[in-house]
Amino acid sequence: MFQLVLASASPRRRQLLQDAGFYFLVHPSQISETFDENMTLDDQLRDLSRRKAETVFQDYLQIHKDPFLVLAADTEVVIHGKALGKPQDERQAIAFLKLLSGSFHEVKTALFLKESVTGDFVSHLETTLIEFKELSDQEIYDYVQTKEPFDKAGGYAIQGLGGNFIKKTVGSWTNVVGLPVEIIVDILNKKNWALHK
Repeated sequence: MFQLVLASASPRRRQLLQDAGFYFLVHPSQISETFDENMTLDDQLRDLSRRKAETVFQDYLQIHKDPFLVLAADTEVVIHGKALGKPQDERQAIAFLKLLSGSFHEVKTALFLKESVTGDFVSHLETTLIEFKELSDQEIYDYVQTKEPFDKAGGYAIQGLGGNFIKKTVGSWTNVVGLPVEIIVDILNKKNWALHK
């Protein structure tokens, strides 16, 4: 059985795993989250999640004698082929929400899981399609004043007040929060990776 190690400081990812009944340790990756501009966006996300996992994996090899499984993830909101990231200030949050208003966008999460017994790993990219309703300037302004957009990719939280802006979701809802839990469960089952409870 493996000890699950989450290579992320995200409170949302922790909450999703807790809600799904997982027992896990948290060991955030300390890498610089820079992208290789020569890669496609999908490959950039996969590469970042891999680097996060590998860094934590190497850390744990030094200190953890029992079998462990590292889980890393990277989530981006993508519109017109461009990743929005987290808004840096109020002005950028407003710009993001105006861009998303009345249109479709994708939420992509790259997962990387690696186990310590054989070094076996899985890389997976999950995409969810989101349709935003048309937002008024007042709705956008009021939402930004709540401060909810500031540490969220794309400037909104589907699990918070931002959920009121969603017209339609196609795909994993937990993916939009930051971790497609049902995909993780599926990977664990397919690989026969049993975890400590």
